Amino acid sequence: MKARPSVGVTRSVSDDVVSKILGWEEARPMEAVFFDVDFTLIHPGPTFDGSGYQLFATRYGLNVEPSRFADAVRVASVELDESNDNVYRPDPFIRYAKRVLVEMGASGSALDACAREIYDEWATCHHFVLYEDVRPTFSDLCKAGYRIGLISNTHRCLETFQDYFNLSAFVTAAVSSSDHGYLKPHPSIFHEALRLVGVSADQGVMVGDSVTHDVMGARQVGMKAILLARSGDVNNSRADEVPEIRSLVELPTMLARWPIELSTGE
Repeated sequence: MKARPSVGVTRSVSDDVVSKILGWEEARPMEAVFFDVDFTLIHPGPTFDGSGYQLFATRYGLNVEPSRFADAVRVASVELDESNDNVYRPDPFIRYAKRVLVEMGASGSALDACAREIYDEWATCHHFVLYEDVRPTFSDLCKAGYRIGLISNTHRCLETFQDYFNLSAFVTAAVSSSDHGYLKPHPSIFHEALRLVGVSADQGVMVGDSVTHDVMGARQVGMKAILLARSGDVNNSRADEVPEIRSLVELPTMLARWPIELSTGE
């Protein structure tokens, strides 16, 4: 995969003066912003809501109750957290889909095949919707001189993803866990993304909706991290002093105030 060159961020004199006053004279300029994909840049459409699961189930002769979908997702989420080595395997994602079906009332020999189809279809871009704040934010970041990278725990082809949502012009490099072999928060997937984009860890910031996968994963390799809490209720333990945004439109302003906001979480 080729990483496109990009112009680095040039800091103003006033930024340097402020940094020296506050004791950050050794800080290096932030050069690149890395993004999670699912529920950060895109969200699933009706194919993956309760009625969508019912359609999948019906094709396999299974009966489910769509009204139980939200509770089923909450219960099934444990299936995605059982990997101890962070090696990418389809199995946890298929088990998750199967568990959702079971919690919605499905039973029978066709469960495995139905869950596998749900997993396969998750990689298909037309089932997803791009958040409205993505493209303008990417444009603003590129105009400001930042390089953009994608790091995703997915089996979706990220080149196809970029083309489908017209993001290719903004993205320098992308790494999916299925291609790389490891899931976030494993350090190697972050190191690979940094290598492809061409920056050191202290020049990169990770933006995503998961404290465990995105924030803690990035921090362990020396990157900064920003938590995206679109709904305002992130359902995992908050890391200490994590800068938080509710929309990507807040991001360029926050980055412009680096290193103050990314260092203190204020």
